Amino acid sequence: MGIKELQSNVDQWIKEHGVRYFNELTNTALLVEEVGEVARIMARTYGEQSFKESDKDKNLADELADVLFVLTCIANQTGIDLEKAMQENMEKKTKRDKDRHKNNDKLI
Repeated sequence: MGIKELQSNVDQWIKEHGVRYFNELTNTALLVEEVGEVARIMARTYGEQSFKESDKDKNLADELADVLFVLTCIANQTGIDLEKAMQENMEKKTKRDKDRHKNNDKLI
C-alpha cells in the first residue's frame, strides 16, 4: 500500500467506523501514547528491562502500525499530503546530510 492509499484508507475507515476524527490535540496525545508503547517493547526486547507478564503479548509490528495510523489521522485532518511531505523531507535530509554520517567516526 502506498502512502496516498494509506491516507485514503484511514480516512475511509474513520468515516465508516470512527464517526469522525478525534480533534488534533487528542490525536497528538494518542500518538505519544502509541509511541510510548513502542518504546516499552523496544526497552524490553532490545534494552535492559525485563518483560512484565502483561507485556508479553505485545507485538512491535502492531504497535508501529498504531503509530502510523494515528500519524496518518493527524496528516489527514490537517491537510498534509504525507507522500509529498516525505519526498521533500528526504530531499532535505539528502542535501543536508549526504556526507555527514559518512564522516562520523562513531558510525565506523
